[in-house]
This record gives sequence, C-alpha cells and structure tokens, in this order.
Amino acid sequence: MMLPLTLLACLLFILYAALILTYQRVWTAIPVIVPAQTETRTTKISILIPARNEELPIVECLRSLEQQTYPRDLFEIIVLDDHSTDGTAAAVTAFANGRLRVSCLRMAEVSQPEQLIAHKKFAIEYGVRVSTGELIVTTDADCSFHPHWLSALASCYEEKGAKFIAAPVRIVSRKRSLLSIFQTLDFIALQGITGAAIYNGFHSMCNGANLAYSKEAFYAVDGFRSIDKIPSGDDMFLMHKIRLRYPEKIVFLKSREAIVTTRAETTWKGFVHQRTRWASKADQYDDRRIFWVLLLVYLLNVLFIALPLGAFWNFWWLWLFLILLVVKTLVEYPFVSAVAAFFGQRSLMVYFAPLQPFHILYTVVIGWLGQFGSYQWKGRKISKGRESRKISK
Repeated sequence: MMLPLTLLACLLFILYAALILTYQRVWTAIPVIVPAQTETRTTKISILIPARNEELPIVECLRSLEQQTYPRDLFEIIVLDDHSTDGTAAAVTAFANGRLRVSCLRMAEVSQPEQLIAHKKFAIEYGVRVSTGELIVTTDADCSFHPHWLSALASCYEEKGAKFIAAPVRIVSRKRSLLSIFQTLDFIALQGITGAAIYNGFHSMCNGANLAYSKEAFYAVDGFRSIDKIPSGDDMFLMHKIRLRYPEKIVFLKSREAIVTTRAETTWKGFVHQRTRWASKADQYDDRRIFWVLLLVYLLNVLFIALPLGAFWNFWWLWLFLILLVVKTLVEYPFVSAVAAFFGQRSLMVYFAPLQPFHILYTVVIGWLGQFGSYQWKGRKISKGRESRKISK
C-alpha cells in the first residue's frame, strides 16, 4: 500500500513541477515592452472605475490619473458609484476641476441593490454604454498608475490590434507585516501565471484592476450576458468570452510602464474574504484547462497536509513530506523570483521558503471556502449558492 501511494504522490508532484517550470520558461520568454512616446496617438479611451464606499482612495486614484502623459482630450474618466453610503460621489464631484474629464454615475439612480446579483458587472456594462471611447480601460478605486500607463495600453492596442489587454498589477503596503508579505508573494506568483498563461495560450487569467478591451469586442460577445448571475468574474469570464471570438487578439502587456499599483488588504479577515471571492469562480469556467490546473494545485497541497498526518502511522510519510517540500520550494523559487524582479519586489524573496508551509495550508482552506463557504465583498455577503450559472459559449 505504501509504494502505490508514494508513486501517486510523486506523480502529482512531477505534474505540478512540470507546470511551474513551463510557467517560468514562458514568463522569461515574454518580451518586456517599452512603449514609444509619440504625439500621434489617436485612440479615444474611457477609463471605468467601479467604486463603492471609496471616499478617500478615489481622490488619490484621480490624482494619480492627473499625472498621465496621454493627451487629455483623448481620455475620459467615469467613476461608477455602486450604491455607496459614504461621500464617494461628492469626492469625485469636488475633484472635477476641469483638468480632467471626470464624471460620476450613481448606480442608485438606475438600479436597486436588491434587483442585482452582479453589481460590478451591471455598473461596468452601464459605463460602457455611456462611454465615448473606443478602448475601454477598467481599474479599481484604490489604484495608482505610472504616468505612461495609458500610453502603454494605447500603444499595445494600436500596434498589435489587441481586442483584450491584460496588464500587470502590483500589490504594495505602507507597512511591512506578515500579512502584507504573504499576500504580496502570493500575488506575484499569480501575476506570473497570468502572463505566462496568456502569452502561451494555456488558459485565461487576468485582473480587473488593469484591463483594456475594445468596445467593439465587448458588444460582439454581448458583454456580460450569460455571466451576469455570477457575482464576481467581470475580468476573467469576459476575457474568456472575448478569447473564444478573437483567439489571436488577447495580449498580456509585460511593460513596467503599464503596471498598476493597488493596496494590500490590511486585515486577515479582508484578505480571506478577497481570496475566497477569487476562488469561488473555480467551478464556473467553461475553459476546462483552468479547472484541471486548479485541481492539480489543490490536490498537491492537500497531499502536503495529508503526508505529515500519515506520519502518525508510518514515519516514512514525514520523510516524503520534507523531501517534496524542499523540492517544491526549489522548483517554485526561480519562477516567483523572476516575476518579483519585474515588479521591483525581489527583496521579499527572503521570506519565500519560510512561508511555504503556511501557503500550503492557505491554499487548501481558501480552495474549500471558495466552493462551500461565503464571503463579504464591499459590505455585501455573497453565498456560494448564488453563483449557479456557467459561461455560455
């Protein structure tokens, strides 16, 4: 019995190691783009910023957008106030000083909260409808931007003919803590997987804090139709729909000028709810490649928990656990380190090995909560049972 189980454990690990090594190879192969600075940009851009109770962050976000080098007459900013109970709308209105084209659309004037499940999707779809740009850019209210951010996105759109652009996102924290270090390292790995997956056509991953897609493509796939009953997924599910229609027009923009910076969660509770929301989409993908990758990763982490428990009956399992843990760290380290270097966060890699056991437990717990638990998002409690419909091709 011991030999078959050992062989099964090794097989799972070999498959996982092959996956990580492939991600590393592809990430390294993605060219780093430095967008050309030109005065001949013609693309009109609409920046959509869904916001709910973001009175303070939204002002910092708008101040960052004020530093964009992109021609002011070629972009507009539309803040989508999602039934905020604070002064978000007033803060946006007060900021509208003529230097930027900023407007605030209050979803309370066009919908009732109890009528919706996917609040963010409704807000974005409404924003697209009233926008004037041909390129839709979405980000979050707590983000900041490189001055050439819009130029980088427009350059990719114009020169590559991209229909959907996924761009890099970096997490930062004002103070270094176990929570900030852990989630930053975890997010770095996710960003590396995102870039490699898109570049090599493995599967669809992206982050709604830094996306761009043509309005034409959005309407060509009927927007969020068929996924509007899933509370989250305004990013990855839309990307999947556009990819089905334009398989050669999905781009990951590996450019430091295109990096969007967002804040780390400040509490463990908020972090768990955020990651549970992300994990809740796992069984909703029509792209089965994502499902099998997630299943492989989950089973491997369950194995790492089962092995030390098995040591109560046979000490061999503890030895196997330690061997595989060391090899897992050695396999993952070069990949995560390469991505961290791109984001200027390689100094955090000193914590990578010590946090491995914690990350294994986190993966198992969050994976389970994502499928069977509930989470809070922007003051709303979402039960897994409400995410019942899958993407329709």
